[in-house]
Amino acid sequence: MVIGSNLAINPQGEFSTLLALVLVSFTVGAELAAPRSYVGIAVLGVPFLAGMVIEGLEPSDVAAAIVFLGGPFAVGVGLRQRSARLAEVIARAERLEREQQARAAAAVAEERARIARELHDIVSHSISVVAIQTQAVRRRLGPEQRREAADLAAVETTARQALAEMRRLFGVLRKDGDSPSLAPQPGLGELDRLVEQVRSAGLQVEVCVEGERVDLPPGMDLAAYRIVQEGLTNALRHAQASNAGVRLVYGETTLTVTVTDDGRGAQEVAGGHGLVGVRERVALYGGSVVTGPGPDGGFRLEATLPMRERL
Repeated sequence: MVIGSNLAINPQGEFSTLLALVLVSFTVGAELAAPRSYVGIAVLGVPFLAGMVIEGLEPSDVAAAIVFLGGPFAVGVGLRQRSARLAEVIARAERLEREQQARAAAAVAEERARIARELHDIVSHSISVVAIQTQAVRRRLGPEQRREAADLAAVETTARQALAEMRRLFGVLRKDGDSPSLAPQPGLGELDRLVEQVRSAGLQVEVCVEGERVDLPPGMDLAAYRIVQEGLTNALRHAQASNAGVRLVYGETTLTVTVTDDGRGAQEVAGGHGLVGVRERVALYGGSVVTGPGPDGGFRLEATLPMRERL
């Protein structure tokens, strides 16, 4: 017999043969995909089974064939399938990460374009006012104030040129069909209206203002409004909160805007693209943003804006 009888007669030769069969059958299962792996194990089994038939089949020989051929082959197949699944999981994770990074980059670009459009509307309005007021003052000057009139004319010309250049520069940021907004950009002066809109949607909002309220530059005023708007939108749409709080703290050199809610928590809303816009706006003014769980659960959004100049 190949297995039972000859193993006792010539143990070293039979052991080497069995070891080779084990390694080859394992390699076939681990390296070859179906149906090639099945063809390979069949080729290995033919001489093995032929030897047993010639010398007479015994139950121990059949068991040996299963153990020394089928066992390593099955282990190899299992290892190959596990490796393939692991490689697929890794590839899927890498693909999802690339897609997430691409979406985040697109969100940043879109939000920056939106911020640029809004700031363009604010700055262009301010420059227009400068040009108009300069022209009005120049026209009120008398003939004896020709030098002053010439200086004001130069200021007016520079303002109008800057306005034209800005319109050309930021025109590429507008989407097709977009036109400059005729309505003024919102600010913290519109906070009460925003809170009433959110309350009418079913979210109870409490507003707290600490410190002496001061006038902010238009861009910073808009940024603070957008921060509150984003925090309340997250609480209403994503966190499924029932209560929210807005806290404005006017310090000596900073304005701190904090929005909290009692919703599902930081993990549910922290990945939203709206927070990308908050970070971009705050970074524009050299501020900082902190997000995370609130003191009583829920979600907390806190932004600090430096007030370098008070108007």
